[in-house]
Amino acid sequence: MTEEVVTGPVVNAAVIYYSATGTIFALAKAAAAAAEKAGAEVRLRKVRELAPAEAIASSQGWAAHAAATQYVVEASLEDLRWADVLLFGTPTRYGNPTAQMRQFIDTTGGLWAQGLLVNKFVSSFTASSTTHGGQESTILAMNNTFYHWGAIIVPPGYADPVQFRSGNPYGTSHTSDNGTIPPGEVQLEAMDFQARRVVEIAAAFLRGRVP
Repeated sequence: MTEEVVTGPVVNAAVIYYSATGTIFALAKAAAAAAEKAGAEVRLRKVRELAPAEAIASSQGWAAHAAATQYVVEASLEDLRWADVLLFGTPTRYGNPTAQMRQFIDTTGGLWAQGLLVNKFVSSFTASSTTHGGQESTILAMNNTFYHWGAIIVPPGYADPVQFRSGNPYGTSHTSDNGTIPPGEVQLEAMDFQARRVVEIAAAFLRGRVP
């Protein structure tokens, strides 16, 4: 007798980020890899840059990162519609998300009005230049939008041993010293856990909805 293998629905996961110097990009790539490893179909997307070319060119690190990531597709509303899981990454700006991330989120009113963002599984990650540079408040500010969407916010919490080393139950975060210190082993491991956790919870939810 052949044992029947039961497979659950495929989870669609979009990792949507903004990064100027590459710190958040490194975390976003780790999130995308972890989500894929957890069995999700993954889209890695950057939000549109709003800064003028002169400003970008004035910073060697910013200009180099912009050139190196030209291949990354820009995020669209279709990515949000498609995804079951949304992982958002943004640097802090005075304890808030960047203008680039906010501008993208502010275009989602049409999807919200149609109820198309209800029950999306959402989690966020961030980085700041300095210690205590607004990491927790940035993630909390992102969550304000997700409450309005009716999304299901999935924080990493202290649900894995790595969280006791990373120390941020709100979402993965890193202190970059103006982009000069890349995410280390602990941050990348925390990002891996956070992404896998969201995908696994979304998969369990979707399995429960299949008749």
